[in-house]
Amino acid sequence: MVRETGLIRRGVLWLLLLGPLFFLSYGLANSYTAGRDDISSLVFAWERHMPLWPWTIIPYWSIDLLYGLSFLLPRTRREMDRHALALLTAQVICVACFLLWPLRFTFERPELSGLFGWLFDVLMGFDKPYNQAPSLHIALLVIIWTMFARHARHPAWRWLVHGWMGLIGLSVLSTWQHHFIDVPTGALAGFVCLWLWPQQGPLPWQQARLARDPKRWRLALRYGLGALLLAVLGFKLGHSALWLLWPAFSLLLVALNYALFGAQGFQKDSDGRLSVAATALLAPHLIAAWINSRLWTWRHPQADEVCEGVYLGRVPGAGDAVQFQAVIDLSAELACRALIAGQARCHEQTPQASQSYLNLPSLDLVAPDTQTLQQAAEAIEHLRRHGPVLVCCALGYSRSASAVAAWLVVSGRCKAIAHAETLIRQARPGVVLHPAHRQALQPLETQP
Repeated sequence: MVRETGLIRRGVLWLLLLGPLFFLSYGLANSYTAGRDDISSLVFAWERHMPLWPWTIIPYWSIDLLYGLSFLLPRTRREMDRHALALLTAQVICVACFLLWPLRFTFERPELSGLFGWLFDVLMGFDKPYNQAPSLHIALLVIIWTMFARHARHPAWRWLVHGWMGLIGLSVLSTWQHHFIDVPTGALAGFVCLWLWPQQGPLPWQQARLARDPKRWRLALRYGLGALLLAVLGFKLGHSALWLLWPAFSLLLVALNYALFGAQGFQKDSDGRLSVAATALLAPHLIAAWINSRLWTWRHPQADEVCEGVYLGRVPGAGDAVQFQAVIDLSAELACRALIAGQARCHEQTPQASQSYLNLPSLDLVAPDTQTLQQAAEAIEHLRRHGPVLVCCALGYSRSASAVAAWLVVSGRCKAIAHAETLIRQARPGVVLHPAHRQALQPLETQP
């Protein structure tokens, strides 16, 4: 990809804005909290065995250098601006939390000498032990790490990036700068910022629309209640149960997707992968969704041919899609990892081209809209000319089945929805099409 011109100057301007703002907001929050009498702490007993490794002050400090260097990596203005806005948002979130929920680091660091001691002295000159959870250091690390990992192409560079960034993450504990609770909360803040400012595609609030489908609201309520229950248990039980806040947040984001953001809230890309941020934030839900898809289909994992080289099945695993020339995926919540080069090129596909992949994300347990089904029908008819096509979703029984039904009707192979449904059920008996699916298909049946 050709790098856009003027990015160096743009990066410098962002640094001139973000740098002073960082020191001003961080310092003021630290100084203000130092004079408060409502400061608490949250420390696990095992943390008292955490060793102090003075040498890790080097990777701890290095994030300042990497912060600046990260502005040399973006190749477009959009990538540059979203990176900078993610960093700015992380600062706003963390500083707000410092003021609303003040915590203090409780360990007394011994006197240190030499280079490491000097670096600690410089650090403590402006960093008092009050800006704790969520760790701004970790939040910024998540954003910077993602940027470097995205642009590190060679395997050796990628290993170096991951190794050094991981060392920076460890250093917040081994330098006795933070307690453990600050680390996962800081990572959460960082991933939230990446989700709010994705590298590509529309921003979440740009596609936010209140759901009109009552079923989406019912599902949003169920996921929301699940999130509330897990959050209450996490706070009530405390200690290790605080990890329940991760699945609680995951379910909350799923609830928001059903109520507000739609399938795009899962941030599934044209190559079948979810964004790094969505994968991290939704991990508990994604794992449960994958296990559910495999449990429901373990007796019948294979795809079934409906007719003329069009197959219906679940989202394929590694190696499962090699028999197909194209994959049309209607799931939003599951990554499709079984693809090869040449993905998402259905419009340019030729008989000699690589395997093609098209994602038309739809929410689970909700019927795809008519426009999505129309797109699916056209894509199936186009791609089947070049070889077998797999139409899939989590189970291969509902969303994908409605897409195949749309193809059968739009292409004239079936005159009515009922006929298409019968043909699909003969090939895959477990198919479930509800009245909502038939309602979405109805306008396609009446097309001339």
